[in-house]
Amino acid sequence: MKKGKTVALYEHIFLARQDIAPQQIDQLVEQYKNVIEANGGRVGRIENWGLRPVAYRIRKNRKAYYSLMNIDAPVTAIAEMERQMRINEDVLRFLTVRVESHEEGPSIVLSRREREERSGKDDERSRRPRRMRDNDSSVTGEDND
Repeated sequence: MKKGKTVALYEHIFLARQDIAPQQIDQLVEQYKNVIEANGGRVGRIENWGLRPVAYRIRKNRKAYYSLMNIDAPVTAIAEMERQMRINEDVLRFLTVRVESHEEGPSIVLSRREREERSGKDDERSRRPRRMRDNDSSVTGEDND
C-alpha cells in the first residue's frame, strides 16, 4: 500500500431492485468487490440477506435485495465504490459505516433468520388469526364471565 493511505474498517449495506435476478446480485457484489480491491482495499465477509420488504417505497419498489459487505480499505476506495453505486440504476440505497472492528460470525439478521427457520416459525399456529388462537369469546360465541 502507498504511504499516506490509511486503511479503515467499514460495514457496507446496499439495497438492489426487487425485479433483478439473484445472479445479478452476485455480479453487483463481485463488481464492487473488484472496485475495492483495485483501490487498495480488501473485502471480508459478504452476506446476501435476500429479498426483504422495505419500510417505504423506494423508486416504486416495495421489496429489495439486501447485501452486507465487511470492508478493510482506504477512504478513496470507499468513495469510488459509492460513486459507482450512485450511477447504477439497480442499486436503490446504500450505507457505509466506519467501525472499530468487524463482528465474527453471522450478522444479527442472518442469525435471526436461521433461528426462525429452525424453530418452525411458519407452523399452523402462527398462521391462524390471533383472535382464534386466544380463545376469544367473540369467535366462539361463549361468555367468559
